[in-house]
Amino acid sequence: MEQKIKRDSICIGQNIRRIRKEKKIKQTELVLLMQLENVNITREALVKIERGIQHIQASQLRAIKKALNTTYDELLK
Repeated sequence: MEQKIKRDSICIGQNIRRIRKEKKIKQTELVLLMQLENVNITREALVKIERGIQHIQASQLRAIKKALNTTYDELLK
């Protein structure tokens, strides 16, 4: 089973949403970019991550970092 990032899920989700919106990337686009990185995720799961309802997995965080062209520091602050 893959490791989940259990740090403040709400803050991580808010950061993902903020960065995604700043870069004008829609949720469906981000999901497709993540799927290209072999991360199996749905738009519904991304919504839950952004709202802090669902913990993010390490592979999801890596794919989001790459898709949004950002840093872990920016995502986790």
